[in-house]
Amino acid sequence: MKFTKMHGLGNDYVYVNCFREQVKDPERTAIYVSDRHFGIGSDGLILIRPSDKADFEMAMYNADGSRAEMCGNGIRCVAKYVYDYGLTDKRQISVETLAGIKYITLDIKDGKAVKAEVDMGEPVLEPERIPVMAGKTPVVDEPIEVDKKEYHMTCVSMGNPHAIIYVPDVEDLAIEEIGPRFENHPRFPRRTNTEFVQVEDRGQVKMRVWERGSGETLACGTGACATAVACILNGLTDRKVTVHLLGGDLEIRWDEKTNHVFMKGPAETVFDGEIDLSHLDQEEAGDEIVRCQEWQEQLR
Repeated sequence: MKFTKMHGLGNDYVYVNCFREQVKDPERTAIYVSDRHFGIGSDGLILIRPSDKADFEMAMYNADGSRAEMCGNGIRCVAKYVYDYGLTDKRQISVETLAGIKYITLDIKDGKAVKAEVDMGEPVLEPERIPVMAGKTPVVDEPIEVDKKEYHMTCVSMGNPHAIIYVPDVEDLAIEEIGPRFENHPRFPRRTNTEFVQVEDRGQVKMRVWERGSGETLACGTGACATAVACILNGLTDRKVTVHLLGGDLEIRWDEKTNHVFMKGPAETVFDGEIDLSHLDQEEAGDEIVRCQEWQEQLR
C-alpha cells in the first residue's frame, strides 16, 4: 500500500489515495500503521476517496481502529494532498465527512498548498446531539465529577464530541491519568475528546487535548474550534481566538452573522512511502494486532 505521511501542527496521520489504492480492512490497517514501534507511526489513518456529494471524501480512523466523524488538522492535509498531488487544480474544494460536507480554501506558495482555512460549519450545542448527558442547553460551566473531584465542563460538537475543561496551568497537568477518565466517563455515550484550556487573554488560549481513541495529540483542529466556541460562550474571549497547542497555533473565528466557525492553519507533508500489508489478510496476523492494541491500552 502506497501512503503519504502528513501532519497539521504535529497531529499526524497516514494518508492513502483511494483513487489508486484499495484498503480492504481500514480498522485493522489503522491500528497497524499507527503503531509508532511496529508500524509507520501516526495518530490514525485517513483515506481520500471519490465522493458523489463533494469533490472528495475523507474517511478517518483513530489509532485504535475506531471510525471518527471529523478531524480539523486532517482535513487541511487532505486539501493539501489533493492539490499538491494533482487530483485537483481548484483552490476552493469541498470534502465529504461523517460530520457533513466541509469547505476549504487553500493558500498556495510556489505551486504548493501551505495553509488552509476550513469552514467548519455551525457548532452543535444541544446535549443530545453532542452527545452528552446534561440537564441544560447549552452545556456551559456544568459540574462533572471525575475521580471524586469536581470539574466544570462546556460541551460542544464540531462534528465530534468535545468537553472543554478550564485549568490554571495546562503544563502542570497529568493528562495521561485524567484524560482517559473523561474520555470514558458514563456521561458521554460515544466517549469524548477532552480539551484542557488555560486562558491567557481575550485573544489567546493554551490548550492540551486528549483525543478519543488516540490519547494525547500535539494538536486537534475540531478541539481548537470547540475551545474557541466554549470560551466565547463563557465570556472569556472575543470571537477571534489564537489557540496555542503543543504542535503550534491555530486561528479560530466564530462568525456572528453566519454562526459558522472558521479554522486556519498549516498542513505539511513528511514523506511518501510503501508498506506491505499482506500479512493482515492472514489469520496469524491476529497476534500482531492484539499486541498493537495492548500497547495502545498501556498508553492509557
